[in-house]
Amino acid sequence: MQPYTPPEFGAPLPAAHPSPDTIELLRFRRSTSADLLTGPGPDAPTLKSILEIAARVPDHRRVSPFRFIIFEGEARAKAGDVLARAFKANEPGADEARISAERGRFMRAPVVIAVVSAVDATHRTPEWEQILTAGAVCQNMLIAASAHGFAAQWITEWCAYDRAVLDAFGLGPTERIAGYVYLGKAKEDPRERQRPLLANHVSRFGEGR
Repeated sequence: MQPYTPPEFGAPLPAAHPSPDTIELLRFRRSTSADLLTGPGPDAPTLKSILEIAARVPDHRRVSPFRFIIFEGEARAKAGDVLARAFKANEPGADEARISAERGRFMRAPVVIAVVSAVDATHRTPEWEQILTAGAVCQNMLIAASAHGFAAQWITEWCAYDRAVLDAFGLGPTERIAGYVYLGKAKEDPRERQRPLLANHVSRFGEGR
């Protein structure tokens, strides 16, 4: 992988990047279930590149309303202890097998990235636009991971909404998890899923009633 030097502020950039390979990637991009991921995960330079690309998103007035929390190595097990405690508190009747499954949730992939939606409520950019930026970060991460040769899944699950978990992971009271992105190699290729019929989702203003 070639070293990346970001362009200087104000440098002229191409308005478009014609690329059949990118079109192919986007046409056939498919998430791989976290249960089907294994190692190895991206090394440090590759992960840095994936995060740099993830962060290069539309961002009205340059608020940067997002941040990343990386879980890899032993940190995944430590995070699993947090999940197990929170789950047990929420489900006191849960058996040990279920609690153990929650403890191993982040062990499903070699690297898990929490994308945090960090809305600045004092900023004049509307909250909704800031939230959309965090969603775009997650999508960019999936595309960047695929382009670097890694499978990925963007999911939330209960641990994205549990306040005890969010506190333990260091989120502020107004921050939210836009998603956990699991990164690794696929144990098997995912199958195509049902896609929406485009005609049911497109209209043209001024046509029809």
